This record gives sequence, C-alpha cells and structure tokens, in this order.
Amino acid sequence: MSTRPGPGARPEPRPAGYDPYAFEPFAVTVDLAVFTIREERLHVLLVRRGQEPYQGHWALPGGFVLPRESAGQAARRELAEETGLSGAGVAGLHLEQLRTYSDPDRDPRMRVVSVAYTALVPDPPEPRGGGDAEHAQWLPYGSYGPLAFDHDTILADAHERVGAKLEYSCLATAFCPAEFTLGELRQVYETVWGVELDRPNFRRKVLATPGFVEAVEGPPRLTGGRGKPAALYRAGPATSLHPPLLRPEGRQG
Repeated sequence: MSTRPGPGARPEPRPAGYDPYAFEPFAVTVDLAVFTIREERLHVLLVRRGQEPYQGHWALPGGFVLPRESAGQAARRELAEETGLSGAGVAGLHLEQLRTYSDPDRDPRMRVVSVAYTALVPDPPEPRGGGDAEHAQWLPYGSYGPLAFDHDTILADAHERVGAKLEYSCLATAFCPAEFTLGELRQVYETVWGVELDRPNFRRKVLATPGFVEAVEGPPRLTGGRGKPAALYRAGPATSLHPPLLRPEGRQG
C-alpha cells in the first residue's frame, strides 16, 4: 500500500537536524513555446514585457511556479491566462515538457530554473497579456528581434522538437481542427518544416499508415480551390507513425 500523501495533505515534518536555510534559495518558473498556424505560416505566442528586466522586449509567456502546484499545473495555468482559453480548453491541448534550463546567470534577478513546455493550439483566440506582460500577440516564427532571457534558445529548441516529432508521431493532427482535409494536414508539415511536399505521395503515405487518420462520414468540404470538394478526416488512434514520415533530405526548415 502506498504511504505517499494525497493531494492537499499536510507535508511530513522535516527530519531532525535538517536546515533548509543552509541552501541558497532559487525560484522555479515555466516558459511556454506555443505554436499555431495562421495564414499558412507558423506563428508563436509572444508577450511584451512590461517590467524590468528586459522591459519592452518580446519574451515567451510563462511565470513562477506557485508553492502548492506542480510545473505542469503552472504551465497550463499560465497558458490559460495568456491565451484566453478556458481551463477545459487548455486541458485538451497537446502540451509537453521540453527540457529544463538552469544556467546560473539566465535571469539577472536571482537564480531561476525554468521548466520549458511546448504547446500546439489549432485555432486560438486573440491572446491577452497577464502578470508582468503588457501585451501578447501571435507573431510569425522568426519575425521578431532578440527575445528576453534565454528564450531564443528555448524557442529554437521547441521548434526543432516539433519538427522532429512530426516525422515519427501523429503530432501534426494536434495543429488541425477536429475534422480536417488531407490538404490541411499537409500544410502543417509544409509550414513547420519549411518545405513543399508532393501531394499524391503525401496522401498515399498518410492513408497507408495504420491509425494515423480516420475518414469522417458525411459530405466533403469545399476548400476554395478549383478541384472537387475534399474528404474529411479526424485523428486516428495511433500515436506513432510506422514507417515514419521523413522530411525531404537536405530540405529541412
């Protein structure tokens, strides 16, 4: 039987002789690299800092982890505050831990360790600034100047992670609405990778991959092009792609 305390339980008394003040204190934050696709371009959610340090600079949304919450809980709380999404909406998003950034000098205020997350939002509302952010905005990836703190490194790492995971997982469907066309799915790959894919070849690979997508019953969707209406699909039960859908060699974005 587990002896771990449940949520909200009082913590165990400190062991005799243990002095927490013998260690230099430091803060823990979360930083969020949040991506979406708008107007056929990859966008990232950035906030303009309203306070020092880096006042007026663009930065990733995020904040300090509160005393009685986990880093994951803090990430979803901050995501809801910055995007305007409801708690239920945030709970349904693909959010994964990227890595921990712990350089001693990454924050001029004090020692701050950040747990970074990346999130994919298929159809986000207009963002709103919160906390020490005076403004929040979806900006095309790479269209801004240097970011505050070490956020350029975090964002580059997140972009690379997302691009790599598209190759061997079903992550691309997280960028899509609940029902989507194969053209919309292909656009996710082209936008994130920065390449143009062969349409028939992409379609063949997607439909040949077990569990990647499932056809939706009902009328096809008019896409605005000259061709016939396109069939609709939804995300299938698979989580990984066998075989992987690899980027064209030498043309990675």
